[in-house]
Amino acid sequence: MTTLPNRPRTALVVIDVQEGVIGDAYRRDEVVSTIAGLVEKARDEGAPVIWVQHSDEDVVLGSPGWAYVSELQRRESEPLVPKSYGDAFEDTVLEQVLAEAGVGRLVVSGAETDACIRSTIHGAFTRGYDVTLVGDAHTSVDKTSWGAPSPEQVTAHTNLYWQYQDAPGRTASVVDSQDVTFNAG
Repeated sequence: MTTLPNRPRTALVVIDVQEGVIGDAYRRDEVVSTIAGLVEKARDEGAPVIWVQHSDEDVVLGSPGWAYVSELQRRESEPLVPKSYGDAFEDTVLEQVLAEAGVGRLVVSGAETDACIRSTIHGAFTRGYDVTLVGDAHTSVDKTSWGAPSPEQVTAHTNLYWQYQDAPGRTASVVDSQDVTFNAG
């Protein structure tokens, strides 16, 4: 139950599944295929699909690395939210897009787990949204050379701690893609 009034809908949010973000990511092909299935499921159930696309000095706007992967095709009617910070709400139109669609619950997928996914799920939760992280539909690249845990550990840890988040009037959960529903309140 979201804390946002008159927001009964659920939206799928696809974050940064771009060539320059996910190219060498852990389980890249499996995760992209899973996200493609979620996109079709959301469309079939009449849920909004919101696409988020990052740009910065490493993922340059308009460059080949900035493009969404070819396996995922956004429909013209589906909103595209450009961003330049980790949290997809920060200095973007995401909140406006979700408000106009009556969305109070987000189902989140994409990349990178330890950056934009974590920032956005926390950002959504603190803004009053119910947030479901799809446990098998997010990934990251290997940053172990910088001292980070392996991508497998990053994914597992994020799935572990997100299922235990709690706040008044909001829910946080982690589900596998086969258990995602878009018509649930």
